[in-house]
Amino acid sequence: MLVKTFGSAVNGIDAMPITIEVNLSGSFGYVLVGLPDNAVRESRERVEAAIRNNKYEYPRGKLTLNMAPADVRKEGSAYDLTIAIGILSVSGQIHMSPEELENYLIMGELSLDGTVRPIKGALPLAIMARAENFKAVLLPAQNATEAGIVDRPDIIPINNLSEAVEYLNGKLEIQPIKVDTRSIFEHDNEHFPIDFSDVKGQENVKRSLEVAAAGGHNLIMIGPPGAGKSMLAKRIPTIMPPMTLLEALETTKIHSVAGKIGNESHGLVAHRPFRSPHHTISDVALVGGGSVPQPGEISLAHNGVLFLDELPEFKRSVLEVLRQPLEERKIAISRARFSIEYPANFMLVASMNPCPCGYYNHPTKDCICPAGSVHRYMSKISGPLLDRIDLHIEITPVAFDDLTSGRMGESSELVRKRVFQARLLQRERFARYQGIHSNAMMESQMIREICKIDKPSENLLKRAITVLRLSARAYDRILKVSRTIADLSECDRIMPEHVAEAIQYRSLDRDNWGG
Repeated sequence: MLVKTFGSAVNGIDAMPITIEVNLSGSFGYVLVGLPDNAVRESRERVEAAIRNNKYEYPRGKLTLNMAPADVRKEGSAYDLTIAIGILSVSGQIHMSPEELENYLIMGELSLDGTVRPIKGALPLAIMARAENFKAVLLPAQNATEAGIVDRPDIIPINNLSEAVEYLNGKLEIQPIKVDTRSIFEHDNEHFPIDFSDVKGQENVKRSLEVAAAGGHNLIMIGPPGAGKSMLAKRIPTIMPPMTLLEALETTKIHSVAGKIGNESHGLVAHRPFRSPHHTISDVALVGGGSVPQPGEISLAHNGVLFLDELPEFKRSVLEVLRQPLEERKIAISRARFSIEYPANFMLVASMNPCPCGYYNHPTKDCICPAGSVHRYMSKISGPLLDRIDLHIEITPVAFDDLTSGRMGESSELVRKRVFQARLLQRERFARYQGIHSNAMMESQMIREICKIDKPSENLLKRAITVLRLSARAYDRILKVSRTIADLSECDRIMPEHVAEAIQYRSLDRDNWGG
């Protein structure tokens, strides 16, 4: 007798259906084929123990299981429940007809007592099930809310093997899980435990962060220890515009594949991610990949912020892998056994000290670094990488009067309203361009069309390019930042004052640091 059950495999952040064919013949044995990895091969012991411990019969004949398509590698323990249901069906313990069973997609890891454990990639799985017109999806109860974001098919939460069998036999009714995504965005997208008003002084730096958030621009802050670089960076998500449903779904898919959804009550990543990896991170952990492909930090920061604190402390090889994703906003990983692509449209925010001791150009403290060490320290950041960062901000220590002042700064809510208004203008501007949502995403041809400047602005920009010895890439980025500043002013045209402010954010001359 032959029975088919359906599971799923994840490639990148998308899922594909996997057919598990279970055949029972008269002789004795167990054969599993179809390019399974070790975790899938070990399912035999888990499945057999779970079946016996839940008072079902494990068949005595020869079980032959084929996982198709055979050229796709099957990884992980999430096929346990799929295999168990197939075995129970082929042995006649599930009364649903084999033809009807093929309308269900089933995934879950089994404990020896039959408890169903959570899996990774539940949301991509549910999206695929909808595209393939499955009737229902049986998933671990911990993953059901995450998958329930998709309006169809029915998402059935399963706690143990017995529940799955009784549901398929019609003896147990389980209500499908549905998630109202609209209510999530209405009630859970505006609350932050930190606020811009907590920051004393640093008004010019706050302005630069507002410009960066309004256009999605990359930013680096250079200043001494204790100047507030990390404090400012952590508050950037509080002034960024709320995510759209499409952005939230795409972000949730990445976190789902990586197993990072955790205990989200509604299963949807509704806030923009803020990722802050330690400087000891490897290049694989940053960009993704590995023997079992996983999204890296740059993909987990998709539609959000990637904060690299103490930038020169990161290994040079780690920083250099950022160059392509910063330009293309995606990362393609090619290995001998696989080739996958992860989205990586993130806003890079970096911070660093001006020298090893941290006090070069400090107004009151002397730098104790040896001659030439400041220049060597700054040179740890390559020119091509620094060129891809739109705003370069020098931060000075907070003045004592500002630190002790009782006056509160502008709140994140007020800044966010201006940023949101600027993003609305950009959304209207780029409505006819596929995949472009902010000024930072403009390509060179679009810059020439959208960021036109008058003669005074052109002369100002020409002098800046000559004096600061900026590259063609820097020229484009100044124009993009100028367009964002104009958007914040609700101005249709880029004016000389907008260009002047944008140039100010590119005026860091690294060659003169350290004498």
